Amino acid sequence: MRAAIITVSTSKSRGEGEDESGAKLAAFAEAIGAEPAGPDLIPDDRELIEERLRHWADVERCELVLTTGGTGFAPSDVTPEATRAVLEREAPGLAEAMREASRGHTRHWMLSRAVAGIRGSTLILNFPGSPSSIAQAGEAIADALPHALDLIAGRPASH
Repeated sequence: MRAAIITVSTSKSRGEGEDESGAKLAAFAEAIGAEPAGPDLIPDDRELIEERLRHWADVERCELVLTTGGTGFAPSDVTPEATRAVLEREAPGLAEAMREASRGHTRHWMLSRAVAGIRGSTLILNFPGSPSSIAQAGEAIADALPHALDLIAGRPASH
């Protein structure tokens, strides 16, 4: 299974600092048995985010597309809107579980607007932009992902 890694950060895409979140997300992908594809490091630009999501899902045929960044309240945070524009079906339980996982670690856990959903045979997940939050959010959903991916792919899955 291949998992595309997309970091959405205008400052990091301009070379202002290291992309720690993308590296943490790639490590998460490897921990669940995925081969990281990419990485993509792009600015907070809705059209570009949509294009990269479509590329990794439709052209590269990754089973999983993981994004980090752009899910907050700042005017430039447009990752959820870009993601919704390309999704065919939302998977709100995954996004809710990721938010809940941050609850014990930050008082701002409820400010994440991250979404999750399906495009074709690809599961797309918005992770937080904070490197420390990626492991927390990932741990909350890791056990459910193999089953979810089997269902999306139409593979036999026990319930």
